[in-house]
Parts: sequence; structure tokens; C-alpha cells
Amino acid sequence: MPSRFIPYTQDVETAEPDFDDKLRTVIGKTERYITESVTTEGTGAAVRDAHAKGYGLVRGEIEILDRLPAEYAQGIYATPGRHDALVRFSNGSPHAGADARLGRATGLALKIFDIDGPTLLDDEPDTRTFDYALINAPVFFCNTVEHYLFIQELFLEAPAYFAQGAPGRHRFYRDFVTGKGTLEQDEWAWDEFLAFLRVSQPPSVNVLLSTYWTMGAVRHGDHVAKVRIAPDPSFAEAVVRRTIDLTSAAEVFRPALVTELQERPYAFDIQVQLCTGLDRMPVEDVTVEWPEQLSPFVTVARLRLPQQDISDEENLKRMDALSFTPWRVTAAHAPLGSIMRARKEVYHRSSIVRHQLNRQERTEPRSADEVLP
Repeated sequence: MPSRFIPYTQDVETAEPDFDDKLRTVIGKTERYITESVTTEGTGAAVRDAHAKGYGLVRGEIEILDRLPAEYAQGIYATPGRHDALVRFSNGSPHAGADARLGRATGLALKIFDIDGPTLLDDEPDTRTFDYALINAPVFFCNTVEHYLFIQELFLEAPAYFAQGAPGRHRFYRDFVTGKGTLEQDEWAWDEFLAFLRVSQPPSVNVLLSTYWTMGAVRHGDHVAKVRIAPDPSFAEAVVRRTIDLTSAAEVFRPALVTELQERPYAFDIQVQLCTGLDRMPVEDVTVEWPEQLSPFVTVARLRLPQQDISDEENLKRMDALSFTPWRVTAAHAPLGSIMRARKEVYHRSSIVRHQLNRQERTEPRSADEVLP
């Protein structure tokens, strides 16, 4: 019986005109922002151009499940077993500062150790590490590098817009939809803007209670998929510090995470949603949420976080020295789509520049023990 899932072929992606030229412009702006952030962000160090503020680095363990259906037992998930892991929780903003200034969008970056096979990064194929870089929304607000050019500028300038109150906020919205006046009216970025509103207004909850998605599609061996990491319901029920009041203190996300992990272990499910049709589950349009009624998420692995203390400043220093990228994966899990392809070079150059400015050695760890002894 033929599979009801779309097989992976190169045809599921389409080429964006002038992709390389536009990407070079994005990379140049990214490098300038990171360089200037040493003085502009007030931390005394260069920050990431997205997810600049981290909330903690957490030790974990991945259990890849046994007896998965064949369509889901693909790539690294074809071999059951356990792997050490590290998790970085962060805010999605490109800025540092008080949590109320940065907003509710948060991220989960996962690094899995001892994975067989070369990565898709040319300068580090043999690290035996595997990364996910996820956000707490099932969609993203940028489909093309052309849109990324003006959206990147808007996000880096966002504090100046919003500091002006309602008039500044309205100008930000106008400039987003119109591409800062560069788009014809029938090309205005309405889909991207509506996705932005969704991404920027998730529930204000403990980072342990959010679900995190890959945003774009990825290859899943013979298939096309999206991946999410969702709280294990039995562990989520035990969380005490559930809601986050951004106005209650300058730091709210990190203290809630630290205290929960000091008191109890936690767990997430790693889940895969396979594509059943490119019309309603597109690869190139990341503003579209794939309907779960067409293809449910299936748990392929579990991420367990033991009870631990991540409260010291050394934890934050070790966290900031790490690099995470959606392209540190094997070929069976390659990111798909224009915006995901752009992230490969942007993340790579961002990491190199940031580590150079911060005088940090840029090497991929071989084990979790190297990072959190």
C-alpha cells in the first residue's frame, strides 16, 4: 500500500530569485548589528542577532523510542537509544534587557550528543552533535530573504519604534506591512504581519510550559515534516510557577525556570508531523500552520531534564559560549525552504563574529560534561 505521506524530493523546494545577493545583504547587516551590540546592548559583550538573552543552560537526556512506525523511524530516529543533551532557553528578541522590554516570544535550542553521520556544516562535519533551534509558535513571519531584509531592520529598530507609544507602534505596523514603503500594494506583507502578531503574543507562561516548533519544514528521511517539542502533560501539571507577569520584575522568566528545576525534574516529548499534501502543508510558506487533522504529531523521542541547579552566573557564561543552528544536523533532517536555507549562512556568520568579538573559542563540545561538568 503506498504511503499517504509526501515523499521527500528536491522538488518540494523552489528557488528564490536573486537569493545569494539578498542573503549577502542580510549577512552584512547581521554582522554590523552584532559588532555594534557590544556597546548598544549594555552587556559589554556581543549578543546574538536573535534570541540574544538566554534564561539558562540545562542538562538533559534524549530517549529515542523503540517500535516507531516505519514512516517516523527515520534518520536519527531509526535507532532507539539514549543520548546526552543540552538545552538553552531564551527570549526570541535580538535585544538584551528587562523581560518586559523583550516580550513573550521564547525559544528552545537543543543539542544532542553522539549522533552518527556527518553534519550539513562544511567546517564541522564530524562533531557528532545534532541541533534544533525552535520557537514557541507554529508559524514564522518571514518567507523570503527579500522580506527578511526589511523585517530584520524593523526588529533591530523595534525599541525605538515602541518607545514612542501608540504612534511609534502604528508606524512599526505600517512599515512591516508595506516593507518600509518598498512593496506594491498588492504585495503588502499581510500574511507575514498576521503571523508576526501571532508569534509575538503567545501565552505568558513559564518556559517549561511552552511548546516549541521548527518554524519551517525539515526533511524526515524519506518524508517532509515539521518537528515540535511539547511539554509532557504529567510533568507540566506539577509546575508551580505557571504564569509569568512581565511587569512584576526585570527578570521573570529565568527565576521561574531556575526554581522549578531546583525542585523537580521535567520532561518534553519530541514530536514529528509528516506532510500529507503541499497545498495545505506548504514548505515555502512558513506563515501557514499545518493542520493537525490532516497529520497529527507523533512522539518519536523524549527529552528528560533531571532536577538540577542552574542558578549560578557560570551557567550563563557557558550557555553564551555555545553555538546552535538548525543546520547542525545530518542530511536526513535537512531544513527545507527559502528562509531555512538563509538561516544556514546567517547563523554561521553570526556565530563566528560573536565568538571573535567576545574572545571565545568557537569549538563544538564532544559531550555535555565538557560544558556542564
